[in-house]
Amino acid sequence: MARPLSNRLSYRWSLAEEAAVGGGGCVKTGSLFNEDVSQGTAATYEPLSSVWEGSDGALLEAMFKFYAAIEPEPILDATYNAGRFWKDSTRRVVSMDIDPQHHPDIVGDNREMSGVPSAAFGAVVFDPPHVGPQGRDKSKKRFDVDFGATIECGKEHDWNLSYLYPPFLKQAKRVLKPEGLLLAKITDMVNNHKSKWPHRDFMWMAEEAGFTVCDLIVKIRSGPMISTKWKEAHHARKRHCFWIVCRNGDNCERQ
Repeated sequence: MARPLSNRLSYRWSLAEEAAVGGGGCVKTGSLFNEDVSQGTAATYEPLSSVWEGSDGALLEAMFKFYAAIEPEPILDATYNAGRFWKDSTRRVVSMDIDPQHHPDIVGDNREMSGVPSAAFGAVVFDPPHVGPQGRDKSKKRFDVDFGATIECGKEHDWNLSYLYPPFLKQAKRVLKPEGLLLAKITDMVNNHKSKWPHRDFMWMAEEAGFTVCDLIVKIRSGPMISTKWKEAHHARKRHCFWIVCRNGDNCERQ
């Protein structure tokens, strides 16, 4: 459940800036949502590979330059956590997370985005939990905390986390400007002895929500996760995820 922004933000909010972005939300003094831009959209062509072996942060920067039809800032990171995507970035990012421990700009549920103004962002970044609670007893463990694996993912959800996507997609479309980008990092998983394909679900659900799915980039890490407790394997150990590029408009390509 989203928590009131006014109770969670340690900053003074400016009603004048709220009016400037259409009202209905809270804006931090210092201007999270204004139109000032320090980094322009690249106009020259540079090839972008469909397979990426670098960091997420470097890939995000490459995608902004390659796909953006409008200025991507301000950027809403709807699953901010510790903000590791932005460690070396100078981009203007508004952080949102349901967990207040990392002091995001907005503490709230990205499936509701209460108080967040409409058509305020040039890009939304989404990195949802990729697996549910691990182990036979399904109790919370350190792995679960580190990888966000604390969300229910049981029989009632078909052992899948894709049920989280539609309400988020509705809100993402609302807060994005026309032609803005939605960049989603999605990892497939094995749960209850069956492969699940959330990247496929996300693309279908994004189209249903009114986005145009433009591209799919495979990001590879150096090696698969392994454990000395695993004695047998029935599925290939995954060392990749997908970054899905969606546009809030009818055109797949930048116009």
